[in-house]
Amino acid sequence: MEYGGGGGMAGAGVIDDYVARLGRTLSGPRGPKLDMVTEARDSLLDAAEALELDGLGRAEAERAAVEEFGPVEEIAPGYQEELSISAGRRLAALLFISVPVTIMAWSLVWRLSPGNPATYASWPAWFMPVSRGLDYLQLVIALLGGAALFALGRGLRRIRRPRLVTRSLAVLVWTMLPVTFVLGLLLTLGAQRDDFFAHPLNLGVEALSFGLALLQLYCATRCLMVTRGRRAPVLA
Repeated sequence: MEYGGGGGMAGAGVIDDYVARLGRTLSGPRGPKLDMVTEARDSLLDAAEALELDGLGRAEAERAAVEEFGPVEEIAPGYQEELSISAGRRLAALLFISVPVTIMAWSLVWRLSPGNPATYASWPAWFMPVSRGLDYLQLVIALLGGAALFALGRGLRRIRRPRLVTRSLAVLVWTMLPVTFVLGLLLTLGAQRDDFFAHPLNLGVEALSFGLALLQLYCATRCLMVTRGRRAPVLA
């Protein structure tokens, strides 16, 4: 592998090995992880170049730069903490935006889809309490997402364990999504409207809700993976 840069630093073997170990040790969102590893590599290359200018040989300069940077097992936890914060921000932002969108979309479905007024009168007594409960539950999830987004952003300095915020948010998603799915299914069945299932507006919102739910589960799963116990560095 060759790296661009001044001072003829292409093909830095010792640095390549170190950066590869660091990359294999870290787990998290691809973009932020790549940025971190690239930044570490660039810092090491700059340090090795400076040592070369001071008279050290190429291999010795690379080894000295790596030793000064620190062992992978010592610096990886700090990088991993940053990755867990990044993953938590993504999930929090997704919940803060997507949950209200889902609520508004389903509200439009119930208001705009055709139906017989006589059918509404036949709704079971539990229908409206469950409907309101589902709305409140989704609202709480969205608010918690907003709170986590703030905590992992501007409020980060006041949080001692940001990884716990990320992991708690992921657990919330895995706990609440099945509950909201069951409640939504009960409302759909309790509405007693056969035309509701085939209406284009309903089908579109169903697809939107399903897609957003899958995205939320994916991000929550990534957060759980990023915040699990410290991984042992991968040896070359």
